[in-house]
Amino acid sequence: MGQAKSYTEKTLSENDQHNDLSDILPDDPMHWADAWLKEATAAGVQRNPNSMTIVSVSQDNQPSARVVLCKQFVPDPGYLVFHTNYKSQKALDFATNPKAAALLHWDALGRQIRIEGMVVKSPDKESDDYFATRDWGSQLGAWGSDQSRPIESKQALVAQIRQRGADLGLALATGTNTLLDENIPHIERPPHWGGFQLWATAVELWLEGPDRIHDRGRWSRELVRTAENGFATTPWTSVRLQP
Repeated sequence: MGQAKSYTEKTLSENDQHNDLSDILPDDPMHWADAWLKEATAAGVQRNPNSMTIVSVSQDNQPSARVVLCKQFVPDPGYLVFHTNYKSQKALDFATNPKAAALLHWDALGRQIRIEGMVVKSPDKESDDYFATRDWGSQLGAWGSDQSRPIESKQALVAQIRQRGADLGLALATGTNTLLDENIPHIERPPHWGGFQLWATAVELWLEGPDRIHDRGRWSRELVRTAENGFATTPWTSVRLQP
């Protein structure tokens, strides 16, 4: 990776303490990771600073990666949230193998975060609350697209979305993104769409240094299932890794 650009002038003062891994590794990596994400967002280092690569593994052991948006980062008790169609390939993978990995990378800041852990569905209320914040076009898209399934053409996809919009009582102009009625409709969250929580069992923080003398720490812990959507956790243990 190339040398990091300087974003000192954009660094939040409360995150200054999270800018150096050269001495003693912190006890809890999730607060550092949360601070890095907030700093990248505040600095506007890229269009979607909360974008992350999520990796699932299928029933026949085929790994698959795609980019999603991290919509919540919860340092205590230590999980992040993303949303998707529950009939998508990644959701089918999680149903048979709930282990997953995620990567957030900000080249402009010379930082990356790797997270490994267990995936569980978000509680219904959490998914409902987030869905209500989406614009109506994105809400319609959740109903209109059968994610990961084949379709013969883009025109067929548009027709399918328009039909499902009509089924929901929406009057659409040409295409799918304009309403004939000026009133913003209320669209319920489809049961096949919602959030996933990735509970961390391992976290790696990587901070770029000169001459490839990077800071790299890895933390691990165990999870004990306590509920359908939650775990009890053991304390983090850490180790410094060579870059």
